[in-house]
Amino acid sequence: MKLAKDWHDYEVLATGDGEKLERWGEFTLLRPDPQIIWHAQMDMKNYERLDAFYNRSSSGGGSWTYLKNIPQQWTISWKDLKFIVKPMGFKHTGIFPEQAVNWQDLTLLIENAKRPIKVLNLFAYTGAASVVCSKAGASVTHVDASKGMVERAKENAQINGLTNIRFLIDDCQKFIEREIRRGNKYDGIIMDPPSYGRGTNGEMWKLEDNLFDFVSLCKQVLSDNPLFVLISSYTTGLQASVLSNILSLVFGEGNIDADEIGMPTKEKIVLPSGARGLKIWKN
Repeated sequence: MKLAKDWHDYEVLATGDGEKLERWGEFTLLRPDPQIIWHAQMDMKNYERLDAFYNRSSSGGGSWTYLKNIPQQWTISWKDLKFIVKPMGFKHTGIFPEQAVNWQDLTLLIENAKRPIKVLNLFAYTGAASVVCSKAGASVTHVDASKGMVERAKENAQINGLTNIRFLIDDCQKFIEREIRRGNKYDGIIMDPPSYGRGTNGEMWKLEDNLFDFVSLCKQVLSDNPLFVLISSYTTGLQASVLSNILSLVFGEGNIDADEIGMPTKEKIVLPSGARGLKIWKN
């Protein structure tokens, strides 16, 4: 398992009974996590520094309960980058801290390439990976179907003073199909697809049914001198070896790093946080 160890502004303080207690800079939040099926070792809801917790509704969704007066959003830092934290309607905060495992690798790949790198970030959410790649020197195309998330991504780029990111509100598959027709190519492709989703015209996305075909489609926009393809997944039960198999079958064997990713906790255990598959081409 690969661990995101480089955080100073974020830490998992405690876990148990389907929830995790997290410090995000100056503020502490309690959120659900379906992977946490063990019992808590402390009363997290009565933690003296708890600022807000998320209540999951039995009918779906939920809402935040604020115990203290905290700002609607604030920033935290990872190395020399800043990211906006904002508690949102479905328990999310806009940042997935475990992705720092990937940010570190992407930074090194782009910086060590010693050549111009074009990166395509699909299902790009609030743009942390776009910011990381841009900061490392790549020109980035950021694609997400949610206007709200793209606006948040623009804010993350702005607070880091980055201008070489092209932001697009679009369905990722339709965008790839148009890029194929246009003949546009990319040296690096990042994708963080959802488990389930619906397109603007009601198209159904289901990861286990659509991922292989989508990755195969993306192969057609990969340059003749590629650097990497990265697939991240939070789908419960999807093992890293599945991502490894997909990358190997689509792009060829060799130089594939596939593993679970996780966050260390103050309890001295590791919180599983999904899987990643990274295909690397040697320069």
